[in-house]
Amino acid sequence: MWTDVVDLRDFYASPLGQVARRHVAAHLRAMWPDVAGQSVLGLGYAVPYLRPFKSQASRVLAMMPGPQGVMHWPPEGPNATALVEEEGLPLPDMSIDRVLLIHALEHAESLRVLMREIWRVLSPAGRVLIVVPNRRGIWARLDRTPFGHGHPYTAGQLSRLLRENLFVPQQTRMGLFIPPLGGSLWLRTAKAWEGAGRRFFPALAGVAIVEATKTLYAPTPVKKRLLLRRPSWVPEGMRPIPSPRHQ
Repeated sequence: MWTDVVDLRDFYASPLGQVARRHVAAHLRAMWPDVAGQSVLGLGYAVPYLRPFKSQASRVLAMMPGPQGVMHWPPEGPNATALVEEEGLPLPDMSIDRVLLIHALEHAESLRVLMREIWRVLSPAGRVLIVVPNRRGIWARLDRTPFGHGHPYTAGQLSRLLRENLFVPQQTRMGLFIPPLGGSLWLRTAKAWEGAGRRFFPALAGVAIVEATKTLYAPTPVKKRLLLRRPSWVPEGMRPIPSPRHQ
């Protein structure tokens, strides 16, 4: 079930949501330090993370799935968002250089179809960056934030999913180690939580972030070789001795 766009907007307007956005955004910018001249698509609810790319990219778009809802973005200019179906993105083939997927994969009803659509719209050298709730983290266990809804993944599960859908994982990061509590004490110590978490307990991060590139050709399944049996001559009156594999 998709999280409603109003609930997502309200979360990122809260003090906890602002801290979460700041720490996740730092990982995204570290993984994508330069998008100059490229087209960037945010799919899901990516608008809190797209603004830093606007000053570099040639084009920044935001697409929100129908069950989630849509809202105007950016607030200060012409609308750059669209309501879409996950089974068919309204974009030409190979028209996007970077896809940021957040608050989307864990809710997708047609997961493989969505991944094939992302593969289709990515340019041959395109990259996708996926943020999902980490299955082992505390954020996925509490439903008070958007990261506590949908199907969580470990980094390994997400990497396998990408490989199964014609993508090659390139780099992985774990982030959001602060407990999902809104108290001022927790929020003031968020930076310390982030540093300690990456060093001492990375598996307990709130989110897993994986970047991948698309493969250009689908793998060809290897056909099993057929075992050809040579005829054997048996003297009249004698029965053939069965081979061990048929005993």
